[in-house]
Amino acid sequence: MTPVCPFVKASRPDDASSRKGGDNSNKPPAECPFAKAFRGDDNSSKKPGENSEKYQAENEVNKAKNESNTNPATISPRCPFGYDSETFKIGPLSCMICQALLFDTSKCVPCSHIFCKVCISRFKDCPLCGADIEKIEPDTELQKVVDRFIEGHARIKRSHVTSDKEEEVVSENKNVIYEDVSMERGAFLVSHAMRAFRAQNVESAKSRLSLCAEDIRGQIEKMGNTSELCSQLGAVLGMLGDCCRAMGDAASAVAYFQESVDFLMKLPMDDMEITHTLSVSLNKIGDLKYYDGDLQAARSYYSRSLDVRRDAIKHQSNVQSQTLDVAVSLAKVADVDRSLGDENVAIDGFQEAIQLLESLTLKPEEAALEKRRLSVLEFVNGQLGEKQPGSTT
Repeated sequence: MTPVCPFVKASRPDDASSRKGGDNSNKPPAECPFAKAFRGDDNSSKKPGENSEKYQAENEVNKAKNESNTNPATISPRCPFGYDSETFKIGPLSCMICQALLFDTSKCVPCSHIFCKVCISRFKDCPLCGADIEKIEPDTELQKVVDRFIEGHARIKRSHVTSDKEEEVVSENKNVIYEDVSMERGAFLVSHAMRAFRAQNVESAKSRLSLCAEDIRGQIEKMGNTSELCSQLGAVLGMLGDCCRAMGDAASAVAYFQESVDFLMKLPMDDMEITHTLSVSLNKIGDLKYYDGDLQAARSYYSRSLDVRRDAIKHQSNVQSQTLDVAVSLAKVADVDRSLGDENVAIDGFQEAIQLLESLTLKPEEAALEKRRLSVLEFVNGQLGEKQPGSTT
């Protein structure tokens, strides 16, 4: 399950990052991030003086339009490597495969193109130039550069100037405000973690999320358990649990999910995002306990998640997705009850879930939610139709 960014500025989904490793079908030609790309409007191919007057005139018109559409009191942030809050581009410290910052940087031999070790290990030919990969060598020096870049990025905070000596004047009445060139550090780290996670570079995602969690813990030590910080840390810890789960480390996953629950339980339960994240973490612990064969523990966590979701409906009864979440939790609890031999209790739970699902009235624009409702309803009806071996009902 793809983790959800707990910060406002989340990265955009990338179709390229969802491809299977080594699958080059229908893949657009990639370009080396260190090479200067030739653009169609590159004037270097023109003869000296050719259309120079026309070009200068058009340039001046475009410049005037841009200036008229931009607030002259603000200078937009621009990271020289492309890692700013306004735009996204593949920078020289990025892996072209996962489109996140390099992790465990490795160099292809003989072509010398650079990728994350996990990403390039899936290929026999270089995805950039097509050369046969004879071997892969670590590039520790470039990785040190990436690590220093991560450490320093998003830490420069330029406050609004207040003194006459510090401010630059655009006009008589407007002061220049230099915006931060970077994304907020948490969003920066999470956005690259999500890119890496989608590309199945889980080690990279875990590394970035661990840095993010460390940052938030440091802020909590200074500012205390504020709702915003606890909410962010709870979400990031849940994402770390997803990483450990994807790596097959169930014990670490449970530990992260449990810590996520502990932080989120400190918050008021009137926020829909908080209650959803809390209930999901509880369910994921229940899933891990279920697959481990500890049915009593699984039922305990499923029941706690159900209680959280029932309470959430009391605060916001008009949110249809929460009603659907309650039905899912009812089905989970009922499924464990059946495995424990409580068939009558299980049937009651399945029937209550069906009643909730059939009572939902969704709008035409909620097609995705309707698809999920029908899927859950089909599953629950199938479970209700099954007859447990040894049951007389």
